[in-house]
Parts: sequence; structure tokens; C-alpha cells
Amino acid sequence: MALLDTVNSPKDLKKLSLTELKVLAKELREFVIEIVSTKEGHLGASLGVVELTLAIHYFFDTPNDKLVWDVGHQAYIHKIITGRKNIFDTNRQKGGISGFPKIAESEYDNFGTGHSSTSISAIIGMAIASKIKKENRNHIAVIGDASIASGMAFEGINHAGVANANTLLILNDNAMAIDPNVGALKEYLSSIKKGELNSKNIFEDFNFKYFGPVDGHNINELLSAFEEITKYDGPKFLHVITKKGKGYKIAEEDQVRFHAPGKFDIETGNSLKKQGDKTLMKYQDVFGGTIVELAESDDKIVGITPAMPSGSSLKPMMDKYPERAFDVGIAEQHAVTFAAGLATQGMKPVVAIYSTFLQRAYDQVVHDVATQNLPVTFCIDRGGIVGEDGATHHGVMDIAWLRTIPNMIVSAPMNEYNLRDLMFTAINSNRPFAIRYPRGNGVLENWENDISKIEIGKGETIKKGSDVAVLSIGHPGNFVAEAISNLDVEFQSKVGHINMIFIKPLDNDLLTKVFDDYKTIITIEDGVKKGGFGSAILEWSNENSKNNKITILGMSDYFLDHGKPEELHEEMGISPNKIKETLLDVLSSIQK
Repeated sequence: MALLDTVNSPKDLKKLSLTELKVLAKELREFVIEIVSTKEGHLGASLGVVELTLAIHYFFDTPNDKLVWDVGHQAYIHKIITGRKNIFDTNRQKGGISGFPKIAESEYDNFGTGHSSTSISAIIGMAIASKIKKENRNHIAVIGDASIASGMAFEGINHAGVANANTLLILNDNAMAIDPNVGALKEYLSSIKKGELNSKNIFEDFNFKYFGPVDGHNINELLSAFEEITKYDGPKFLHVITKKGKGYKIAEEDQVRFHAPGKFDIETGNSLKKQGDKTLMKYQDVFGGTIVELAESDDKIVGITPAMPSGSSLKPMMDKYPERAFDVGIAEQHAVTFAAGLATQGMKPVVAIYSTFLQRAYDQVVHDVATQNLPVTFCIDRGGIVGEDGATHHGVMDIAWLRTIPNMIVSAPMNEYNLRDLMFTAINSNRPFAIRYPRGNGVLENWENDISKIEIGKGETIKKGSDVAVLSIGHPGNFVAEAISNLDVEFQSKVGHINMIFIKPLDNDLLTKVFDDYKTIITIEDGVKKGGFGSAILEWSNENSKNNKITILGMSDYFLDHGKPEELHEEMGISPNKIKETLLDVLSSIQK
């Protein structure tokens, strides 16, 4: 019988010898690799913390002792040994367990952590609560060397150093985020590991009792460190050295790809192409190719990304124009204000950033860019539903909050041609300009059109009809086109389709014609309905004294969980099938 079969909780771990823990570590790696290779998910980070996870749960009294993982990418082993082993194959599947720690899922998940750098603040809150309530327990946060460079992490460290609460910060130092780490802190940590510092390190200066560095793949060394650490009260800091992808040679050698490799062959590491996949470019890669193309003829263009050069596809520009393309690390707020600073000096900064990452820099977008009307272009990847990463990563709020900001132009391309034209237009607009596009493939096999400037605020009529006008924004316009094509011919002629392209400003002339020509309007967006694109159309209708019937399709007022994008689009009511159903219902009601 495999040891893993006997472990269903940390209590079972404590029955094992240290030799057995090492055997269990090997079995856990095999278990995770087997499932992730067929179900997809985040691999490298969890493989790198197998021994660390076992040592924490073996030594400490979880869940009485509080444990927070910074970014759930590294929490798979934690999930497996805390009662979710038998359902781990549902990880990130609709109706299954989350790919990240989630309070509602387990008493061992003390804090939800889909994004980085929140663990220190959270664990201090828990530690101070225990202090107020006079509870005797340990409080542990595991944070990576990329996440700890974030401003919020240092805000937490600054507080923890004077809070006199019982906290242990474990730095999981593997020199990687999704891409290799960047910045001065990376170099500083390297100096600590090499023993090059002749004085106290920065964490000791912040009043932490420092321990390490220790080998994060040596359970004996970890347990000895925990034994020593728990002799002290107050803030402690344990520096642990690990290797991302540890135990799976292919993942160790290609750490960027095996952060989240998709389905792959375990023997070769080769990606397994999904059946029916078309040869289409991802929107992010269209962005990456286009910004290089534009930068070739305009030396004022500067690319910026917060720790996502591969994910956002800024890397081609970083490779070709390293002096004009920057990975600033997990520092979204800095990325935006850095761009604003560049813009004041006549440069044309382009911030390549995920939608939910840009949420973290809301104030900087308002205070540092829009208030000063600076020409910063935001190329917002992962707009809309992202799928299996779930609620923390769905980029469904960007339209709603961006359109409230004065001076901001907000747009969304229906296809790759729109994206390229919008990028050229935005970069040369001399205005704050947001372009949001989804995760995944575009729709055109030949995407490299001749780029041209388009008129800001102008939409386009895709198809004329007689009774119902569908106003779409962004990629869901393709769902509309498919839905209309699946109607019977007699109904197809009744439906018009308009690709608005711009949420702000709206095309006043086009909307006036649409509202005059059609009694019934349907809006579709892959974002929240409250305050979103449909709301903008309602506001326009009211301001212009229109009384057309308007139906808004989009995300209702709740956090949508994880699942395949097509499943979630169906739940939202914006899949081609659901749009067709809505059109048939509306057309039937008109006939009556």
C-alpha cells in the first residue's frame, strides 16, 4: 500500500517516521504530476514545496496554528494532505475544488490567496486577533521571493516588525515568479544565500529574528529550524531555498513553461494539443507581435509589465528592445506610475497587464494617469472570463470601473484586426487609453492586417436587421455572430449586429440610428452587468429620451466560480447557445 493512501489529514502525517515522510514526498510528486498532466493546472510551484509543506503540517498543529499560502500556485500539496486527496482530480474543474486556497473549502485554508503579496498582512491580522483573545497558537505565512518584493508585502513587514505578535514568515526562495525574478531585492537575496553580507540583513533590521538559509528540500533541516524558531516569541523569518519543479527533471529545466503547462506527456514533457484546436494566435501574442512592429518605427514606445513578460507576451519586445521594455516585478502600482512618469517626458508607455492585476493599481490609474490626462496605453489581457483560475482571476470588473474615470478611453476588440488598429490608435492618441481583450485565441487565421488609425468612439455595423439589434463589445461579438448564423433564415433577417468597439466614448451617431431603426436592443459583454457596457447603453438611452426595450446580457451580481470558459459563458448567458435562446425569446415576444 502506498503511504499516500494512508494520509488524509495532518494527524496522519504525524504517525510517520522521517524516512516515511521522504517516501511520501516522492509519492506526492508523482500524484500531482499525473493529475496535472491530464487535468491541467499549476505544477512547478507545488513541486517545489513538497518537503516544506510536509514539514509545516508535521511540526505545527494545523488548523489550530494558522497557515497562509501566498498565491495558491504552491498549495496543491497542502490541499492533498488536508482531506482533498480523493477529489484533487476535480481541481479547477467546474463544481470541483478551487486551484487556490479558499476559506469556504476547508478549515485548513485560513485565507483565500489567488493573487500575490497578501499573506503577510493577513497573517498579522490573525496573529493580533489571537493576541487580543489571549490564544496560544502559531501564525505562519509562506511567501515567494517574487511576491515579497511587492509593496504590500513590505507594508506588512513594516507593521509586523513592531506589532510584537507571534508570526513566522517563511520565504520560499526559488529565484522565480512565473518568469525569472527581477530587481534589486533578487540580487540582495542572492547575496544572503552566498553569505556575502557582513552585517545584519534587512529582515533583522525590521526586527525579525532571522533563520537560514536552509534547504527547503531537506525535511530534517526544516524540522530542526522549526524547533529552534518556536523557542522565540514575536516576529520570526525563515529563509528557505527551493527549486521550482523539483523532482520532475523536465519541469526543473523549463520552469517558465511548467508553471502552468496545460496537458502534457509525462515522459517527454511535450504539450498535448487539444482535439479540434485551430491554428489561431492568442490575443496576447497578437499584442506581442504588434507592439514590436510598432516599436520598430517609433522609438518613443516603451513596454511595461508587472512580472508577466511571458504571460502578457511583452517578452518579444524585451528581447528585441531591452532598453525600452521593462519587467518591474510584482508591482502593479509602480508599473502604472512608472508609465505616468515616462509619459510626462514625451514617451509613449504601454502597460501590458492582466485585468485583475490592474485592479490593484486603481488609484494610480486615477490619480497618476487620468487626473493628469497622461498618454498611457493600458493593454489589458485576461479581460472577461479566464476559466479554471476562477473568481480571483476573472477580469469581469474592468469595464465597469474604467468607464467611471474621466479622460479615460475604454475599448475592446472583437478580433485581431480591431486589436492591432486599437493599439496603433491608442499609442498615438495622446490620451489615457484602455484596450481590454480576453485570454485565449483570436478568430482570424491571417491576423497581420495593415495597421491603420481608427476614429475614437466609432463602432461598426456587422449585420443589418429589422427588429432586434444586438450591441456587442469585444470578443463576445463572435458569439453573437455564431448565434445569429444558427437561427433559421427567417429569423436571421430580423436581427442586426453592431460591434461597438468603444465603451467610452460611445458612438452617438450610430446609437441614434440603431435606436431609431430597432425597437428592441440587446447588449452583450463578458463583464459585470452592474455599471458595465449595458449600463452605459441604458444611461445613453435615458439621456437621449429613448424608450426602446433593452436587455442586458453579462455577469450577474455574484462571484462566478471556476470552470471551462465555455461552461462559464453558458452560465452567464452569453454563449452562442444562450444568445440564440435569448434572441428566439425576444423575437417570439415581438411577434405576439
